[in-house]
Amino acid sequence: MQGVKLRFSDQTVADHPLGIGEHGVVRSNDGLELVEGASAPVRLCVDRRGVWLSIDGDGDGQGVHVNGRQVRRMAMLRVGDAIYVDGIEMRLVGAQPPEVPPPGLSGSDEAADPRVVLRGVGGRHHGRSFTLERPRLVGRVASADIRIDDVAFSERHARLERVGDQVLLRDLGSPEGSQVNGEPVRDALLNAGDQIVFDGLHRFVVEAPQRGLPAMPEPPGDGALVHVDHGPVEADASPAWRLPWVLLAALLLALLLSALLLFGPA
Repeated sequence: MQGVKLRFSDQTVADHPLGIGEHGVVRSNDGLELVEGASAPVRLCVDRRGVWLSIDGDGDGQGVHVNGRQVRRMAMLRVGDAIYVDGIEMRLVGAQPPEVPPPGLSGSDEAADPRVVLRGVGGRHHGRSFTLERPRLVGRVASADIRIDDVAFSERHARLERVGDQVLLRDLGSPEGSQVNGEPVRDALLNAGDQIVFDGLHRFVVEAPQRGLPAMPEPPGDGALVHVDHGPVEADASPAWRLPWVLLAALLLALLLSALLLFGPA
């Protein structure tokens, strides 16, 4: 995960870029700070797979929470997660702010993919999924598709709808707006993997089928190794030629079993 930064909510310091390696979370006069490669009880470990929160065994995770849930040993993080250490909040934010949609942009009329969903990962809708084949209203009103029954929440907070391969988030005049990948927003264009937070508590992630996978090259006829991005793959011709051999082997096995039944010892 590249281009991720750590933002301290209660400190007037610049966002801290998180490069590959370990970053220790240590106490300072101002609260918390990151020390590169430090052997600290709480660490952020960054590799090509993502960002991991790691806690030493003797610390038992006391005072460490992610999105309001206590972490005892390790947790995998995503952009937009809120991390609390000893009551101080930090947020993972992306390198670029969320994409702002142009004025007047609306949902597309094309048939929507039902596999594109909004999955709850925190708050009252944790574990639920909402398909986006039609616009979804988020709010306190009883007719809302994603209802957040909280007296302080707007009756009509925001609307979510598909725009091609993206999801359009439109604010409907809420006083506080929303968060996308840790950034406060009003309107935004979302992609698969983006995290949306309403009212600081209700968390959702946009999920969609993986697209744009590299096509396999045409296999050569000599059975040579073909090198693609994910490693060497043994090239092979069409599997159709294997079918007669499979049938012949099955026939021979059936004949052997019949011979054993007929001529075997009584």
